[in-house]
Amino acid sequence: MSTVKKSLLLATPVVLLCGWFAYDFVETNLKFIPSTAEERAAIREEVAAQDENAFYQPPQSARSVQPASPLNNVYFGDLHIHSNLSADAYLFGNRRDLDATYRFAKGESASIETGEVIELTRPLDFAAVTDHAEGFGRVMACLEPSTSEIAKDCELVNNPNVLSFLELRANVENRPLVENLSYFGNDKATERQYHLDTWEAIKAAAERHNEPGVFTTFAAYEYSPAMVDRGKHHRNVIFRSDVTPDYAVSAYDADSEIDLWKQLEVTCGEGCEFLTIPHNPNKSWGLAFASETIDGIPYTRDDWRLREKFEPLVEMFQIKGNSECVLGFGATDEECGFEQFLPVCEEGQVTLCIHPTSMARDGLKKGLALKESLGFNPLKFGLMASTDTHNSNPGDAEEFDYRGANSYLGSPANNRLQDGLRQPKVTNPGGLAAVWAAENTRDALFDAMSRREVYATSGTRLSLRLFGGADLPSDLTDTGDLAAAYDAGVPMGGTLDATAEAPRLFVWATQDPDNAPLAKIQIIKGWLDDGETYEKVFDVACADVDAAGACLATTVPVDLADCSWSTTAGSPELRADWVDPNYDPSHNAFYYARVMQIPTCRWTTYDSLRLGLRPPSDVPATVTEMAWSSPIWMNASDQ
Repeated sequence: MSTVKKSLLLATPVVLLCGWFAYDFVETNLKFIPSTAEERAAIREEVAAQDENAFYQPPQSARSVQPASPLNNVYFGDLHIHSNLSADAYLFGNRRDLDATYRFAKGESASIETGEVIELTRPLDFAAVTDHAEGFGRVMACLEPSTSEIAKDCELVNNPNVLSFLELRANVENRPLVENLSYFGNDKATERQYHLDTWEAIKAAAERHNEPGVFTTFAAYEYSPAMVDRGKHHRNVIFRSDVTPDYAVSAYDADSEIDLWKQLEVTCGEGCEFLTIPHNPNKSWGLAFASETIDGIPYTRDDWRLREKFEPLVEMFQIKGNSECVLGFGATDEECGFEQFLPVCEEGQVTLCIHPTSMARDGLKKGLALKESLGFNPLKFGLMASTDTHNSNPGDAEEFDYRGANSYLGSPANNRLQDGLRQPKVTNPGGLAAVWAAENTRDALFDAMSRREVYATSGTRLSLRLFGGADLPSDLTDTGDLAAAYDAGVPMGGTLDATAEAPRLFVWATQDPDNAPLAKIQIIKGWLDDGETYEKVFDVACADVDAAGACLATTVPVDLADCSWSTTAGSPELRADWVDPNYDPSHNAFYYARVMQIPTCRWTTYDSLRLGLRPPSDVPATVTEMAWSSPIWMNASDQ
């Protein structure tokens, strides 16, 4: 039995219910959950006292519909969203349903239960509501007054309650998963019917709001297996079309991701296509890119093939932090400290920390090593981001509009600035998925995701292109000829065969019109040499340079009095034509781009302005928004 497996089994739910973790969780969060009408009214008074005009906010913009393009348009969306049908959203006060969730994505302003107004500066282009399949039916049953047989159980559901959440978590942190049927007694037929009804409601809502060419929805859900200490080894399941399985395969049906892929392959049926997207690898306790399942069962060659087939993307940025890289495990670039949620594991530590197999960059490097042993790379994944909001506000990733991610636990501003395990100040508004596709339709977006022509952002809507190829024209930085780039090379997500001469990489980024200018572009390289993996970061384009021509640090001053950013630093656009100075055609390698804006205020600073306070000293006052392209892979010349 592996060390990870042993440690995860030893960390029983007793820790959750009886140890310091539970005590601290309850003590820090019970005070945030109102139990009476008077307490809820007091919270709304707090909200009314917040100064929402204490800083600049960009005006709301109407939807801009892009015509189809053979050179692809960029579309921004969110593929990790929870409505009131997720029990962990409903328990803490989210009462916004599927239709309200999609209307928000399309630009409708709304308010959460505390009274805080939420709105997007610009509507999204696509969205997928991904409620937890393990809870399908639980909330729906309690929303129906006719279900008198479970009325007593629903008393807990219908009132925001931390202790109810702890009970729920305790029941699903056992391995193997112990089914908690407290809302249905032992009536499995009723439980299954409510599950099916919930899945049908989710699919129907996606169909109602899908507008080909204007706004795209996907039938989807979240697969959420049990892990101790609130670990996450979850996956969002995204279907290409309205052809889907009759039921959503949950952790009650599939013990591991391998079982999930196998069952989906069987139940999906003819004309049904799906992909899975693992999320926040940083909280996976090392399982994200391990060679074994959650139960310590080693991957077989066939298992790796399933992963290669069904998992082309990884969600590497969301409210619970950045999963690109972490200082340590071979990474030395300072940007690896960006929006980190957890520390690196100390010796003997298994949970509540980052392992060498927790982060996306490490997963990409491991894929190079696996290719040598397996003959193929099963970890050839693109990078994307989303929010994981539990407030039914998809794509609401702008720092100034962050209202927490779970109703009463993250609202109002005074709550967000407290030190709690559920809403610590180290959370963030989450990110966005950016997809290069010919048009805004299910088929075009799904195809683009399958070929990994996608990138992740920390919430900004900057535009990012990456191409590679030995025959790329050398004047692309001048011409911006995208047709030539596609004809002579491959875009992000593609693969090149090594040539004698180093290939060119062309990278092009443009500023989010509602956000700050760009500071620099970097290329991150990973490679395999004699069985060992390595990485290196190169600055390839800079808005500002020193006397020696090196990129200046992105520490541009921000006016913390009103959160206005610099009007003299940065650039609206950066382009670079780059050739790897350390190229070796015998190395399997990957390259991806990372773009940074000049600094702007972090959400904690915006909240401080709302309250007339100084920004907290234990988190950064500013944030350097980023975007990460999917890699381009290089096949060694001897393979």
